[in-house]
Amino acid sequence: MSRYRAPTPAGSKYITPEGAKRLRDELDALWHEERPRVTAAVAAAAAQGDRSENAEYTYGKKRLHEIDRRVRFLRKRLEGMTVVDTESESGRRDAARVYFGAWVQLENQDGELRWYRLVGPDEFDLASDYISMDSPLGSSLLGKRLDDAVTVQLPAGEHSFTVVAIRYGARPSVSARP
Repeated sequence: MSRYRAPTPAGSKYITPEGAKRLRDELDALWHEERPRVTAAVAAAAAQGDRSENAEYTYGKKRLHEIDRRVRFLRKRLEGMTVVDTESESGRRDAARVYFGAWVQLENQDGELRWYRLVGPDEFDLASDYISMDSPLGSSLLGKRLDDAVTVQLPAGEHSFTVVAIRYGARPSVSARP
């Protein structure tokens, strides 16, 4: 059995300005704060002598590898990103359609209403109401208008949703209705 794993395909290269700032802040914190702190701890542990039985040295080196791997990923990912400013009129084609960065209020089969924001794959896990544009629901919402129905195959089975409202800009209040 081979240990080879095919590389996972990269997600869409779009990100909101807030998402890009979060990734840059994480990169900055890792590179300028955490990595120097861990490097100093590893150097102090190495100065104690025998490294083969030094747990602080071993775990510090592992943490440095984790930090370096994440830094490489963030740098590579950020260099290929397209920051989409949905606040400006030029950032979207038609305010009556669902595009990247839109807040969409959906009504499910049971009549429950919920707001979602369509974001890139690097942002969707940052909040429970963010969905990736690469996900089944996110990709099926792209280009939809008010009152359009969307049927999506989810792990729990097939679900239908209706687009009730579309907003761009700041997060709508939970009680906001069209």
